[in-house]
Amino acid sequence: MKKLTIQTLDIILIFSFNTFLLKLPIAISIISSLIIYLGIYSFRVYDTETMKSYTESLIKTTVGTLISFIVILIIYFFLSKYFNRYFFLSNLLYTIILLPIIHKIEYNIYEKHMPVKNYLVIGKKEEIGHIMQEISDKTLNKIQFTQYINPEPTTLEEIINQNALKTKTPTLHGIVITDPELEKTVKPQIEHYKKEGLEIHYLPNIIDRYLKRIPVGVIERYEEHYKVVFENSMNSPTIRIFDIIFSLILLVIASPFLLVSMLVIILDDLLHKEKVEIFFKQERIGQNEKIFNVYKLKTMRRVQKKDGTYEDVLTKTGNFLRKFRLNELPQLINILKGDISLVGPRPDIKSTKIFCDENIPYYNYRLRIPQGITGHAQVFFRYPEAVTKEIFSERLSYDLYYVKNYSLTLYLVTLLRTVETVVMGRGK
Repeated sequence: MKKLTIQTLDIILIFSFNTFLLKLPIAISIISSLIIYLGIYSFRVYDTETMKSYTESLIKTTVGTLISFIVILIIYFFLSKYFNRYFFLSNLLYTIILLPIIHKIEYNIYEKHMPVKNYLVIGKKEEIGHIMQEISDKTLNKIQFTQYINPEPTTLEEIINQNALKTKTPTLHGIVITDPELEKTVKPQIEHYKKEGLEIHYLPNIIDRYLKRIPVGVIERYEEHYKVVFENSMNSPTIRIFDIIFSLILLVIASPFLLVSMLVIILDDLLHKEKVEIFFKQERIGQNEKIFNVYKLKTMRRVQKKDGTYEDVLTKTGNFLRKFRLNELPQLINILKGDISLVGPRPDIKSTKIFCDENIPYYNYRLRIPQGITGHAQVFFRYPEAVTKEIFSERLSYDLYYVKNYSLTLYLVTLLRTVETVVMGRGK
């Protein structure tokens, strides 16, 4: 599905509505249209899973549009004379009525008319089949992996010849190489088929495109490739500048919420006749294994049980703060100090790092870049109640995708998607 085309069409439709129907000045119309687009984009309106469901698309378009209005209100405060008096209501109705219908139609067209592509996999199904199935699922089965072979030159030639004669196999569009060792046995044949126009793909490229994560098992297969990629990861001065700018802006905007939260915590401590403690401090592992103290608003209280022992319980105030991640606000100071970034793998406590070091290979690659308040894993992955080796391994797969593709673009996209994560209560 060509999502960039869909997004461009939406921007044009919103811009046309504001320019030609509401008669807004072109500059105001462009800015407003882009903000509305970013609002609905941040709520995953263009994700295939959202476009599939009209109801979900309607809900997320509505919330995303309303969130965008918060930003537009700042512009409206200074330039209200340039806005149509019905701007907010008309844009809300326009987006929630038109866009979900268009997206549902686009999804149905894609599902019914987009041709299926069949690929031959050089690799063993029992080892790699689950990952290939995940790719098929992500593409609504528009990409299918019809055969798996542990190849010899004659075996590969036989399958390709069958495809050319349209006999025993479905039309073959390409070959996916999932094992570099197996590739060596048929390297000349693959080069020949590539020249003849057959698509040749490598597993790291297609998982990057479709899964947005890098499973540990794939890294094990292409260890030398990923070793070079991760070891070349480095700090971005541009991202550091954006960290400082965004942190200062967020501190100004969030200061009323921060002050009120601090006051409520103080009153709660006084009410329970406890020592007043506003902040919770904890050692975390940062970039290149540097240890630092992370700061959060206190959300728990130590209480004595009937048997005389003590336990930490979540307070009502703390529950509210955690739900909307307001307890994370003091970490903006950590960002200004350079301990962490706004976006990056979440900094772990020492015990978690020790566990992952002992049980999960390649864990330390996630420490190649600054750790963050929010991150790719927080946006795409939700922790279950029971945290296991498998859960940490899956989290790592999302973190390593961010490390590999570390850039200002991915940084900004992750920040946008965090809005939906917070409002909808996704992630952790």
